[in-house]
Amino acid sequence: MSLDTFEKKFLTDLIAIRSVGGEPEGDLPYGKAPFSALEFFLKTAEDIGMRTGIIDNRVGYAEIGPEDSGKLVGIVCHLDVVPEGSGWNTAPFTLTLTDDGYLCGRGITDDKGPAAASFFAMRRLLVSGEPLRSRIRLILGTDEERTCSCVECYAEKGEIPAFAITPDAEFPVIYAEKGILNVKVFSESPSGITAFAGNATNMVPASAEAVIGGIRHDASGVPSHASRPELGVNAIFKLVKSLGKEELEQSPVLSYIRNELADRAACEYTGCAVTDDSGKITGNPSVLRAGADGESITIDIRYPVTASKDAILAHFEEEASRYGLKVSETNHMAPLYKEKDTPEIRMLTSVWDRYMDRYDGFMDEYKGLYREPLAIGGGTYARHMPNTIAFGMQAPWQQDQCHQANERRKLTDFETDIDVLREAITGLTELV
Repeated sequence: MSLDTFEKKFLTDLIAIRSVGGEPEGDLPYGKAPFSALEFFLKTAEDIGMRTGIIDNRVGYAEIGPEDSGKLVGIVCHLDVVPEGSGWNTAPFTLTLTDDGYLCGRGITDDKGPAAASFFAMRRLLVSGEPLRSRIRLILGTDEERTCSCVECYAEKGEIPAFAITPDAEFPVIYAEKGILNVKVFSESPSGITAFAGNATNMVPASAEAVIGGIRHDASGVPSHASRPELGVNAIFKLVKSLGKEELEQSPVLSYIRNELADRAACEYTGCAVTDDSGKITGNPSVLRAGADGESITIDIRYPVTASKDAILAHFEEEASRYGLKVSETNHMAPLYKEKDTPEIRMLTSVWDRYMDRYDGFMDEYKGLYREPLAIGGGTYARHMPNTIAFGMQAPWQQDQCHQANERRKLTDFETDIDVLREAITGLTELV
């Protein structure tokens, strides 16, 4: 079933809101922009007959199904996005259908597109009059890209679903998520240089600059999600490699990056050689700052579920100390692991199996490769909401689009997403 006029307009209007998190504004903890996206979404949902609510201006929800049912199935999405960055061929906050059939715009894959597809699946159930055995609630956070405190607020104050999915990863079903650790290596002494790169810890920086001895140095890279740094080109690494010995000696942080990080694998510069079912460790030096207030580099690390966070921190402290630098932990999300053989995971895996061949790029051999639940390096709401796992929406053979320039989703895939979500949530209502 193709998108109708209502769905096309809704998706266009949603993408147009530049819902990048900002500083608090009055009673809006993440700023006006993310709340505007939530307000627009819930007003539309209410207009078509869904029950809605907002908690602390951080998170909202839209619900269908019998009000007297004590059972609740959840879909957990987010409406905030990362900054657009550079390198776009189209306006990032204008939904564009390209000549080769892709929907293009910031958030179309992460995570406004999946939120809209979930909404459309619920709307179609509502219009069909299909009887539901339990309530279905779409939970919408507004600060996933920075803190996830939005859904943590819901977990504290909202009704917890008996089971929920978050379509903010890839297929088939995610049973494990690596730990996420942000480490800041820094000096508080005023710097003799100025340097700047990166706006978000979970992005590979696309540009970097430094002014050393009055001379400006620039480097360009390719952005990608920090959980898949191999898909990008880190501009910070390009910057430090372009500098000479005398220039590097003027900055302990730049010297540290060049000597300890730039030419070493993540397992070496983090001191973690552990590899398990969840994968190997990855690292992404993402935010560089230097100036009158000091110097710092923040590194986004995704570590296997059996690795030790404390051992990783100890390794950084040992190496940083040789440069007179300090280390602090600025963010941490513990790994997530769930048993694969549960009725819900089996059901969701079977839904994916039935729809797999409708996704762009499918080949017959993928039936044997991509049927089993998997582990990822990305962090989803599943860490912060009880009874939740990640399910979709990217096919495992497709290139990761999260946080990249020209973020896009094949229109036919988006239409399939709606069908998959409709079947998944109705299937869950039979199990909870």
